[in-house]
Amino acid sequence: MTAPDPIETDERPEEPVDRDRRRVCLWTLVGVAAGAVILDRIVKAWVVAELKPRLASGEGPIELLGGLVKFTYVENSGAAFSIGAGYTWIFSIVAVVVAVIIVRTSRRLGSIWWAVALGGLLGGLLGNLIDRLTRPPSFGLGHVVDFIQVSHFPGIFNVADMFITCSAALMVVLALRGVEITGARP
Repeated sequence: MTAPDPIETDERPEEPVDRDRRRVCLWTLVGVAAGAVILDRIVKAWVVAELKPRLASGEGPIELLGGLVKFTYVENSGAAFSIGAGYTWIFSIVAVVVAVIIVRTSRRLGSIWWAVALGGLLGGLLGNLIDRLTRPPSFGLGHVVDFIQVSHFPGIFNVADMFITCSAALMVVLALRGVEITGARP
């Protein structure tokens, strides 16, 4: 008995990803993640050093574009839009689990765009996780620093949140276009 022909069964064998391409994808993921974390940490340090005292003194937020965008200071104990306030420890655990899944998935990477998307997601998750692990009130329960408020938008967010959101949007586009994580196309 012989194995069915992949053309006849409408299945295609998964093509092995070239080692060099996989290496480039892995370094892209690491670079995007590191860049996201570094940018998030730098901006949050500025926010804590400059905006927190400004608001405490009663000066108010910094307004840009005629008030369309405001830089303010909020400590968020929940997730996006402060959903789940008081369940910070759950978000910390979820972030660690997702980070582990991304690292495990990275072994199959063959698409630069998937590497960018997963790197942005990983960097955003780690940026907010660092807040949860290092900021008051305690380890694993720390509040995330949010500071960007956009007019007619329901919440205040930060740089890490932007990386997470843009990465999720990129993943949707890649999935809709049929780009597989290995770089193969149907």
